[in-house]
Amino acid sequence: MSDNPPSRTALIVVDVQRAFDEWEAAGKRRNNPQAVARIADLLGAFRDRGAPIFHIRHQGTRPNSSFLPEASGYPVKDEAREIAGEPVIVKRVNSAFIGTDLEARLRAAGITTLVICGATTNHCVETTTRMAGNLGFDARLVRDATWTFDRVGPDGDAHSAEEIHAMTLANLNGEFARIVSAAQAIAGLDDSGG
Repeated sequence: MSDNPPSRTALIVVDVQRAFDEWEAAGKRRNNPQAVARIADLLGAFRDRGAPIFHIRHQGTRPNSSFLPEASGYPVKDEAREIAGEPVIVKRVNSAFIGTDLEARLRAAGITTLVICGATTNHCVETTTRMAGNLGFDARLVRDATWTFDRVGPDGDAHSAEEIHAMTLANLNGEFARIVSAAQAIAGLDDSGG
């Protein structure tokens, strides 16, 4: 370990769980097929620099949830598995800040910038990012390290995963977060000294 000061930038990995693979296997269509590879790149970069990483897991509460602790969809995907010393925070709603100690941990560590990735773009990633911005963190949502699925709207209109992803990024950009690529997030780590 070096004598460098602790990083003020943390990686927040949201809900990279096997349930999403099961959804895809059942016929749900998603965007960003390389998102998990980009998440693995981010994990590697943060680990190489000794920067903090927080893993978020969704625990379902409805009886038919894919995210029940005993369900096959609950475990994290292998590519995003935590290693020793990386905290795992379990949430039961969309935001990683509600009902958890995430904010307290970040404040105690002096973290000011959050690099956010995971699934899905328009649900838990978006909700966590909005709250991060509202709480005063410098939130950076990684556009190529998150994904979502096709959806049907309340009027029966079909919306592609690509459209939903793009609209979510547009909604968050500037007001709640900066939208970046994985490469930009990694370069930002180097620029900030960790």
